[in-house]
Amino acid sequence: MPLYVGIDLHSNNMFVAIMNTDEELLFQKRLSNDETLILQELSRYPTEEISIVVESTFNWYWLVDSLMSHGYTVKLSNPAAMIQYSGLKHTDDRSDAIWLARMLKMNLIKEGYIYPKENRPIRDLMRRRMMFIQQRTQMILSLKSLVHRELGQRVSTNMILGERKPLPIKEMFHDDDLLFTAERMLSVIYELKNNAKQIERRVEKKLKLKNEFQNLTTINGIGPILALTIMLEVGDISRFKTVGDFSSYCRCVSSQRTSNDKVKGKGNKKNGNKYLEWAFVEAANFIRRFNTNAQRFYQKKEAKTNAIVATKALAHKIARASYYIIRDNVPFDDEKLFNYSPPVNS
Repeated sequence: MPLYVGIDLHSNNMFVAIMNTDEELLFQKRLSNDETLILQELSRYPTEEISIVVESTFNWYWLVDSLMSHGYTVKLSNPAAMIQYSGLKHTDDRSDAIWLARMLKMNLIKEGYIYPKENRPIRDLMRRRMMFIQQRTQMILSLKSLVHRELGQRVSTNMILGERKPLPIKEMFHDDDLLFTAERMLSVIYELKNNAKQIERRVEKKLKLKNEFQNLTTINGIGPILALTIMLEVGDISRFKTVGDFSSYCRCVSSQRTSNDKVKGKGNKKNGNKYLEWAFVEAANFIRRFNTNAQRFYQKKEAKTNAIVATKALAHKIARASYYIIRDNVPFDDEKLFNYSPPVNS
Protein backbone atom coordinates (compact mmCIF):
# COMPACT_ATOMS: atom_id res chain seq x y z
CA MET A 1 0.00 0.00 0.00
CA PRO A 2 1.40 3.43 -0.95
CA LEU A 3 2.45 5.64 1.93
CA TYR A 4 2.84 9.42 1.87
CA VAL A 5 5.30 11.30 4.04
CA GLY A 6 5.13 15.04 4.68
CA ILE A 7 8.13 16.70 6.34
CA ASP A 8 7.89 20.24 7.69
CA LEU A 9 11.58 21.15 7.99
CA HIS A 10 13.08 23.78 10.29
CA SER A 11 16.59 24.84 11.22
CA ASN A 12 16.97 22.41 14.12
CA ASN A 13 14.04 19.99 13.87
CA MET A 14 11.42 18.55 11.56
CA PHE A 15 7.84 17.39 11.99
CA VAL A 16 7.12 14.15 10.15
CA ALA A 17 3.66 12.85 9.22
CA ILE A 18 3.02 9.53 7.46
CA MET A 19 -0.39 8.59 6.07
CA ASN A 20 -1.84 5.84 3.88
CA THR A 21 -4.21 6.16 0.91
CA ASP A 22 -7.17 6.41 3.31
CA GLU A 23 -5.45 9.41 4.94
CA GLU A 24 -5.07 7.44 8.14
CA LEU A 25 -2.11 8.80 10.13
CA LEU A 26 0.38 6.04 10.80
CA PHE A 27 3.07 8.27 12.33
CA GLN A 28 3.35 11.86 13.48
CA LYS A 29 6.26 13.14 15.50
CA ARG A 30 8.77 15.96 15.83
CA LEU A 31 12.35 14.79 15.29
CA SER A 32 15.71 16.47 15.67
CA ASN A 33 17.56 17.22 12.44
CA ASP A 34 19.42 13.93 12.47
CA GLU A 35 19.34 11.70 9.40
CA THR A 36 19.72 8.60 11.58
CA LEU A 37 16.43 9.35 13.34
CA ILE A 38 14.36 9.92 10.19
CA LEU A 39 15.85 6.88 8.44
CA GLN A 40 15.13 4.77 11.51
CA GLU A 41 11.45 5.77 11.49
CA LEU A 42 11.09 5.23 7.74
CA SER A 43 12.77 1.82 7.91
CA ARG A 44 9.60 0.44 9.53
CA TYR A 45 7.94 0.58 6.10
CA PRO A 46 8.91 -0.85 2.68
CA THR A 47 11.05 1.70 0.83
CA GLU A 48 9.31 1.16 -2.51
CA GLU A 49 5.92 2.07 -1.00
CA ILE A 50 7.04 5.44 0.39
CA SER A 51 6.80 8.82 -1.35
CA ILE A 52 8.18 11.83 0.50
CA VAL A 53 7.70 15.57 0.19
CA VAL A 54 10.03 17.99 1.99
CA GLU A 55 9.28 21.66 2.39
CA SER A 56 11.90 23.72 0.57
CA THR A 57 13.85 25.64 3.21
CA PHE A 58 17.39 27.01 3.29
CA ASN A 59 18.70 23.75 4.76
CA TRP A 60 17.01 21.05 2.65
CA TYR A 61 20.22 19.76 1.00
CA TRP A 62 21.30 17.30 3.68
CA LEU A 63 17.87 15.78 4.22
CA VAL A 64 16.87 15.36 0.57
CA ASP A 65 20.33 14.02 -0.36
CA SER A 66 20.22 11.47 2.46
CA LEU A 67 16.70 10.27 1.64
CA MET A 68 17.43 9.97 -2.10
CA SER A 69 20.70 8.12 -1.46
CA HIS A 70 18.71 5.52 0.49
CA GLY A 71 16.36 4.91 -2.43
CA TYR A 72 13.38 7.03 -1.43
CA THR A 73 11.31 8.99 -3.93
CA VAL A 74 11.49 12.62 -2.81
CA LYS A 75 9.78 15.80 -3.98
CA LEU A 76 10.70 19.29 -2.87
CA SER A 77 7.67 21.51 -2.31
CA ASN A 78 7.76 25.14 -3.35
CA PRO A 79 6.19 26.98 -0.37
CA ALA A 80 5.66 30.13 -2.43
CA ALA A 81 3.47 28.24 -4.90
CA MET A 82 1.64 26.10 -2.33
CA ILE A 83 -1.40 27.88 -0.91
CA GLN A 84 -2.97 26.25 2.12
CA TYR A 85 -6.71 26.21 2.71
CA SER A 86 -7.50 29.72 3.95
CA GLY A 87 -10.42 28.62 6.12
CA LEU A 88 -8.15 27.05 8.74
CA LYS A 89 -8.25 28.91 12.04
CA HIS A 90 -5.14 27.34 13.42
CA THR A 91 -2.03 25.91 11.80
CA ASP A 92 1.14 24.51 13.28
CA ASP A 93 4.02 22.25 12.27
CA ARG A 94 1.86 19.14 12.69
CA SER A 95 -0.93 20.43 10.45
CA ASP A 96 1.63 21.64 7.89
CA ALA A 97 3.26 18.20 7.70
CA ILE A 98 -0.11 16.46 7.39
CA TRP A 99 -1.19 18.91 4.72
CA LEU A 100 2.00 18.28 2.73
CA ALA A 101 1.40 14.51 2.92
CA ARG A 102 -2.20 14.98 1.79
CA MET A 103 -1.17 17.19 -1.15
CA LEU A 104 1.39 14.54 -2.13
CA LYS A 105 -1.29 11.86 -2.06
CA MET A 106 -3.52 13.96 -4.35
CA ASN A 107 -0.56 14.75 -6.64
CA LEU A 108 -1.00 18.49 -6.03
CA ILE A 109 2.52 19.32 -4.92
CA LYS A 110 4.00 22.41 -6.56
CA GLU A 111 7.54 21.16 -6.93
CA GLY A 112 10.73 23.05 -6.32
CA TYR A 113 13.84 22.22 -8.33
CA ILE A 114 16.22 19.72 -6.76
CA TYR A 115 19.50 21.10 -8.04
CA PRO A 116 22.01 18.32 -8.93
CA LYS A 117 24.16 17.55 -5.91
CA GLU A 118 27.41 17.33 -7.88
CA ASN A 119 27.14 20.93 -9.11
CA ARG A 120 26.08 22.59 -5.86
CA PRO A 121 29.58 23.15 -4.42
CA ILE A 122 30.84 25.06 -7.47
CA ARG A 123 27.56 27.00 -7.72
CA ASP A 124 27.95 28.02 -4.08
CA LEU A 125 31.55 29.01 -4.80
CA MET A 126 30.31 31.40 -7.50
CA ARG A 127 27.77 32.74 -5.04
CA ARG A 128 30.62 33.58 -2.66
CA ARG A 129 32.28 35.43 -5.54
CA MET A 130 29.15 37.53 -5.95
CA MET A 131 29.22 38.29 -2.24
CA PHE A 132 32.85 39.42 -2.48
CA ILE A 133 32.02 41.63 -5.48
CA GLN A 134 29.13 43.24 -3.60
CA GLN A 135 31.26 43.81 -0.51
CA ARG A 136 34.00 45.32 -2.64
CA THR A 137 31.50 47.68 -4.26
CA GLN A 138 30.24 48.78 -0.83
CA MET A 139 33.80 49.45 0.32
CA ILE A 140 34.63 51.39 -2.85
CA LEU A 141 31.56 53.59 -2.37
CA SER A 142 32.53 54.13 1.26
CA LEU A 143 36.08 55.19 0.29
CA LYS A 144 34.71 57.52 -2.39
CA SER A 145 32.47 59.08 0.22
CA LEU A 146 35.42 59.53 2.61
CA VAL A 147 37.51 61.30 -0.05
CA HIS A 148 34.62 63.47 -1.18
CA ARG A 149 33.63 64.38 2.38
CA GLU A 150 37.12 65.14 3.69
CA LEU A 151 38.85 66.52 0.60
CA GLY A 152 36.03 67.70 -1.65
CA GLN A 153 37.42 65.54 -4.45
CA ARG A 154 35.84 62.84 -6.59
CA VAL A 155 37.72 59.67 -7.42
CA SER A 156 36.71 57.02 -9.93
CA THR A 157 36.41 53.29 -9.33
CA ASN A 158 39.30 52.70 -11.75
CA MET A 159 41.51 54.98 -9.67
CA ILE A 160 40.66 53.07 -6.48
CA LEU A 161 41.18 49.64 -8.05
CA GLY A 162 44.53 50.78 -9.43
CA GLU A 163 43.75 49.66 -12.96
CA ARG A 164 45.73 52.62 -14.30
CA LYS A 165 47.85 53.71 -11.36
CA PRO A 166 47.50 53.33 -7.57
CA LEU A 167 45.44 55.89 -5.69
CA PRO A 168 48.02 58.27 -4.06
CA ILE A 169 46.34 58.28 -0.65
CA LYS A 170 49.53 59.25 1.19
CA GLU A 171 49.64 62.45 -0.80
CA MET A 172 45.89 63.00 -0.43
CA PHE A 173 45.49 62.54 3.35
CA HIS A 174 47.66 64.52 5.74
CA ASP A 175 45.80 63.45 8.88
CA ASP A 176 47.24 60.18 10.27
CA ASP A 177 43.88 58.73 11.28
CA LEU A 178 42.25 59.49 7.95
CA LEU A 179 45.24 58.01 6.12
CA PHE A 180 45.10 54.89 8.31
CA THR A 181 41.37 54.52 7.59
CA ALA A 182 41.86 54.88 3.82
CA GLU A 183 44.73 52.37 3.84
CA ARG A 184 42.63 49.78 5.68
CA MET A 185 39.76 50.27 3.24
CA LEU A 186 42.07 49.89 0.24
CA SER A 187 43.54 46.76 1.79
CA VAL A 188 40.06 45.21 2.09
CA ILE A 189 39.16 46.24 -1.48
CA TYR A 190 42.31 44.63 -2.90
CA GLU A 191 41.80 41.46 -0.85
CA LEU A 192 38.19 41.10 -1.98
CA LYS A 193 39.26 41.67 -5.58
CA ASN A 194 41.98 39.04 -5.24
CA ASN A 195 39.59 36.49 -3.72
CA ALA A 196 37.07 37.04 -6.52
CA LYS A 197 39.81 36.56 -9.13
CA GLN A 198 40.99 33.33 -7.48
CA ILE A 199 37.44 31.96 -7.55
CA GLU A 200 37.12 32.89 -11.23
CA ARG A 201 40.34 31.06 -12.12
CA ARG A 202 39.30 27.98 -10.14
CA VAL A 203 35.85 27.81 -11.71
CA GLU A 204 37.18 28.34 -15.25
CA LYS A 205 39.59 25.43 -14.75
CA LYS A 206 36.87 23.12 -13.45
CA LEU A 207 33.89 24.11 -15.58
CA LYS A 208 33.15 24.86 -19.20
CA LEU A 209 30.07 26.54 -20.62
CA LYS A 210 27.53 24.05 -21.95
CA ASN A 211 26.67 24.41 -25.63
CA GLU A 212 23.29 25.99 -24.97
CA PHE A 213 24.89 28.64 -22.74
CA GLN A 214 27.80 29.51 -25.09
CA ASN A 215 25.77 32.07 -27.01
CA LEU A 216 25.16 34.13 -23.86
CA THR A 217 28.60 35.62 -24.43
CA THR A 218 27.32 37.17 -27.68
CA ILE A 219 25.42 39.63 -25.46
CA ASN A 220 27.65 42.69 -25.01
CA GLY A 221 27.12 42.75 -21.25
CA ILE A 222 27.83 39.07 -20.53
CA GLY A 223 31.33 37.65 -20.41
CA PRO A 224 32.46 34.07 -19.63
CA ILE A 225 32.27 34.46 -15.84
CA LEU A 226 28.78 36.00 -15.86
CA ALA A 227 27.66 33.33 -18.35
CA LEU A 228 28.98 30.62 -16.00
CA THR A 229 27.10 32.25 -13.12
CA ILE A 230 23.87 32.19 -15.11
CA MET A 231 24.45 28.60 -16.23
CA LEU A 232 25.02 27.40 -12.66
CA GLU A 233 21.93 29.17 -11.36
CA VAL A 234 19.60 28.19 -14.21
CA GLY A 235 20.47 24.51 -14.34
CA ASP A 236 18.05 22.91 -16.80
CA ILE A 237 16.27 25.56 -18.89
CA SER A 238 13.46 23.13 -19.70
CA ARG A 239 12.14 23.48 -16.14
CA PHE A 240 10.80 26.90 -17.21
CA LYS A 241 7.76 26.38 -19.42
CA THR A 242 7.58 29.98 -20.62
CA VAL A 243 9.79 33.05 -20.86
CA GLY A 244 7.51 34.65 -18.28
CA ASP A 245 8.27 31.87 -15.80
CA PHE A 246 11.98 32.40 -16.38
CA SER A 247 11.94 36.20 -16.03
CA SER A 248 9.80 35.88 -12.90
CA TYR A 249 12.31 33.41 -11.42
CA CYS A 250 15.04 35.96 -12.20
CA ARG A 251 13.11 38.56 -10.15
CA CYS A 252 12.73 40.74 -13.24
CA VAL A 253 8.95 40.97 -12.98
CA SER A 254 7.15 43.38 -10.67
CA SER A 255 5.25 41.77 -7.78
CA GLN A 256 2.80 44.66 -7.71
CA ARG A 257 -0.93 43.99 -8.07
CA THR A 258 -3.08 46.67 -9.66
CA SER A 259 -6.74 47.19 -10.47
CA ASN A 260 -8.19 50.11 -12.42
CA ASP A 261 -4.66 51.60 -12.54
CA LYS A 262 -4.50 51.59 -8.73
CA VAL A 263 -2.03 49.64 -6.62
CA LYS A 264 -3.95 47.03 -4.63
CA GLY A 265 -1.04 45.26 -3.03
CA LYS A 266 2.25 43.49 -3.60
CA GLY A 267 3.30 39.89 -3.73
CA ASN A 268 6.46 38.46 -2.26
CA LYS A 269 9.17 40.27 -4.22
CA LYS A 270 11.79 37.91 -2.76
CA ASN A 271 10.35 34.97 -4.71
CA GLY A 272 12.86 33.78 -7.25
CA ASN A 273 16.62 33.67 -7.54
CA LYS A 274 18.50 36.69 -6.18
CA TYR A 275 21.73 35.56 -7.83
CA LEU A 276 20.18 35.64 -11.30
CA GLU A 277 18.64 39.02 -10.47
CA TRP A 278 22.13 40.32 -9.66
CA ALA A 279 23.64 38.72 -12.78
CA PHE A 280 21.16 40.35 -15.16
CA VAL A 281 21.44 43.74 -13.45
CA GLU A 282 25.22 43.46 -13.90
CA ALA A 283 24.67 42.58 -17.56
CA ALA A 284 22.36 45.59 -17.94
CA ASN A 285 24.97 47.94 -16.49
CA PHE A 286 27.56 46.65 -18.97
CA ILE A 287 25.42 46.41 -22.10
CA ARG A 288 24.28 50.01 -21.96
CA ARG A 289 27.92 51.08 -22.16
CA PHE A 290 28.67 49.15 -25.33
CA ASN A 291 25.40 48.64 -27.21
CA THR A 292 23.73 51.58 -28.96
CA ASN A 293 20.25 50.07 -28.96
CA ALA A 294 20.55 49.24 -25.25
CA GLN A 295 21.70 52.80 -24.53
CA ARG A 296 18.73 54.19 -26.42
CA PHE A 297 16.27 51.93 -24.57
CA TYR A 298 17.82 52.80 -21.19
CA GLN A 299 17.83 56.55 -21.80
CA LYS A 300 14.23 56.55 -22.97
CA LYS A 301 13.15 54.60 -19.90
CA GLU A 302 15.23 56.71 -17.53
CA ALA A 303 13.67 59.93 -18.88
CA LYS A 304 10.22 58.61 -17.96
CA THR A 305 11.13 57.00 -14.61
CA ASN A 306 14.57 56.91 -12.97
CA ALA A 307 17.93 55.13 -13.28
CA ILE A 308 16.98 52.20 -11.03
CA VAL A 309 13.74 51.41 -12.89
CA ALA A 310 15.50 51.83 -16.24
CA THR A 311 18.27 49.40 -15.23
CA LYS A 312 15.73 46.82 -14.03
CA ALA A 313 13.75 47.20 -17.26
CA LEU A 314 16.91 46.61 -19.28
CA ALA A 315 17.78 43.60 -17.08
CA HIS A 316 14.30 42.23 -17.79
CA LYS A 317 14.92 42.59 -21.52
CA ILE A 318 18.23 40.73 -21.27
CA ALA A 319 16.71 37.97 -19.12
CA ARG A 320 13.96 37.38 -21.69
CA ALA A 321 16.50 37.33 -24.51
CA SER A 322 18.70 34.92 -22.54
CA TYR A 323 15.81 32.48 -22.17
CA TYR A 324 15.44 32.15 -25.95
CA ILE A 325 19.21 32.14 -26.49
CA ILE A 326 19.61 29.20 -24.09
CA ARG A 327 16.46 27.33 -25.12
CA ASP A 328 16.97 27.64 -28.87
CA ASN A 329 20.79 27.76 -28.83
CA VAL A 330 20.93 30.91 -30.97
CA PRO A 331 23.15 34.05 -30.81
CA PHE A 332 21.99 37.39 -29.46
CA ASP A 333 20.12 39.71 -31.85
CA ASP A 334 19.85 43.19 -30.37
CA GLU A 335 17.72 44.51 -33.24
CA LYS A 336 15.12 41.85 -32.53
CA LEU A 337 15.28 42.49 -28.78
CA PHE A 338 14.89 46.25 -28.90
CA ASN A 339 12.78 46.28 -32.06
CA TYR A 340 14.66 49.35 -33.23
CA SER A 341 14.36 50.59 -36.81
CA PRO A 342 16.85 53.33 -37.75
CA PRO A 343 15.29 56.42 -39.34
CA VAL A 344 15.13 56.45 -43.11
CA ASN A 345 17.16 59.28 -44.69
CA SER A 346 14.91 61.57 -46.65
